[in-house]
Amino acid sequence: MTGYGDNIPHSTKAGLTPREREELILEHTPLIKYVAGRIAMRLPSHIYLDDLMSAGVLGLIDAVDKYDPGKKVQFKTYAEFRIRGAILDELRSMDWVPRSVRKKSTQLEDTYNRLQNQLGRPASDEEVAEELGIGLEEFHRLLDEVKGVNLLSMDDQDSPLAHLDSEQVLKALGKDESEDPLLMLGLAELRQQVAKAIAGLPEKEKLVVSLYYYDELTMREIGEVLGYTESRISQMHTKAILRLRARLRMVVAS
Repeated sequence: MTGYGDNIPHSTKAGLTPREREELILEHTPLIKYVAGRIAMRLPSHIYLDDLMSAGVLGLIDAVDKYDPGKKVQFKTYAEFRIRGAILDELRSMDWVPRSVRKKSTQLEDTYNRLQNQLGRPASDEEVAEELGIGLEEFHRLLDEVKGVNLLSMDDQDSPLAHLDSEQVLKALGKDESEDPLLMLGLAELRQQVAKAIAGLPEKEKLVVSLYYYDELTMREIGEVLGYTESRISQMHTKAILRLRARLRMVVAS
């Protein structure tokens, strides 16, 4: 996401006048709609965009109040990070993902990881479906069902990844280290592990991850580029995230 300035006084993080603070909030307000819109595309229809944007406003205000130029991170990068965090916190508080769906997501992650270890390569759709004892059509429905779960944290609340979601981690990989929020949080090693895990993805899934997180295309736009339906691209994205979550859990556990 580009196009927003960083006209911020660089004295202290609490050194903004009320007028400067208001101008900074207004200048970066479009970020809220951008972030909320990308999240909303992967949520059920009963989750309203306006609710996500309301949470995002609080995230932007929080970013303005807590931004520290001394960290050498661009304000837009930091603000986007805080906006996403506020929206995801709101989703967590709503507890909108049924426990049964969370269980299915975990089962899928475990299956991908088990087959990867057995085969020494990423498992195909057919191999995963066979391992689960279901047909391909049911497997694809399962991917559609669990896609929203992957917006939430990469592990449980006791994990060092509890306050990050898959997209925050992946998006940070496409940024220069000077604006990488993960480095701010002391997770530079995780950044390297994620990059390594992405390198091991099947080529099409790796391309989807690159186009979605680095080039910031929508699922529909990626489908037009690659010649697939938006639904198919969404499934590729879900598979990539499931594989990455499974590998990162192993990193955290080790």
